[in-house]
Amino acid sequence: MTTNRLYFIDIIRAFAILMMLQGHFIDTLLSESYRNLNSNTFSIWLYFRGITAPTFFTISGLIFTYLLLKAKEKGIEKLRIKKGIIRGFFLIGIGYLLRIPFLSWMHGHFNTYFLVVDVLQCIGLSLILIILIYLLCARKIIVFSIVSFILGFLIFLSEPLYRGLSFDHIPILFNNYVSKSNGSVFTIIPWLGYVLFGAFLATLFHKNLNKPHFKKIIIASFFTVGAVLILYSSFLLSILYKLTNIQLFLDSASYNYLFTRFGNVLIYFSFFYGFEKFLKFPLILKIGQKTLSIYIIHFIIIYGSFTGIGLNTLIGKTLTPWQAIFGALLFLITVCFISFYYVRSNKFLYAHLRRLFYKMKG
Repeated sequence: MTTNRLYFIDIIRAFAILMMLQGHFIDTLLSESYRNLNSNTFSIWLYFRGITAPTFFTISGLIFTYLLLKAKEKGIEKLRIKKGIIRGFFLIGIGYLLRIPFLSWMHGHFNTYFLVVDVLQCIGLSLILIILIYLLCARKIIVFSIVSFILGFLIFLSEPLYRGLSFDHIPILFNNYVSKSNGSVFTIIPWLGYVLFGAFLATLFHKNLNKPHFKKIIIASFFTVGAVLILYSSFLLSILYKLTNIQLFLDSASYNYLFTRFGNVLIYFSFFYGFEKFLKFPLILKIGQKTLSIYIIHFIIIYGSFTGIGLNTLIGKTLTPWQAIFGALLFLITVCFISFYYVRSNKFLYAHLRRLFYKMKG
């Protein structure tokens, strides 16, 4: 009996969230004196930490689009679109809520820092934009697949054009989605590009998942394309510049981190999909299904959401490497334990949010 459930998605999400937990913990608390780029250990850690966010954005686009296409098959497409829009705005709202300093506000101290954009706002807005693009493509999967790939490629390629743009003339609420000048951690571009590539990959899975040898082919393709992007994408962009004399290709090749990071993501995909049956442990799958609650809990503990009192203020950048490593392991266990036993599931939260939405609507 075949199944359309892609367990490797939950496995990757579990891996990515755990990498994010240890990355945020160590980055927030490791002493400055140990942040030496000449150290191989620190450089390797920093490199792999940089793959976490691209993995999250890509897998978000993949799973959301895959579920949307499956809903189209079952005739419940409109319901999935409504759920997607609600989920998008829910993520945006949670992103802002986690940065509201309620204690400071109670004492009359106000600033606009809570309006900075982080990963949740970007993913939420990206999901809404995916739905919009899907509707503009008249819900035709092949058209949506092509458009997603082209838009993702163009966003990555044109990064030199918007890298230093400033939009101070527009309201800060919107400016923070396109510029980091006010402290935003993520901006909608280029990160939407990863979500679009994830949506493109979802169309491949949806169309070919049950075909013979598809898994072997897609694993080999992930690895091959990923390796080419990591090793040769800058070279290929330089070749395109020589052939077309378009300066943008050379500029993109000179500061090429988006394509190479996507190559890393594809290598991850090939590994976890290839070893899916060996990694399909209930604990790992549960972690992958609880990413939102884990993210919220870790944010409150490290950055002191609502109160302003977190590990960043209580401990600060004072830990030695070994203290940071053991602390990170303890932090992972604690956050996952709280998420498993003291927090409702993401599905529960979304269900109540949708119920509230429909009450307001009706």
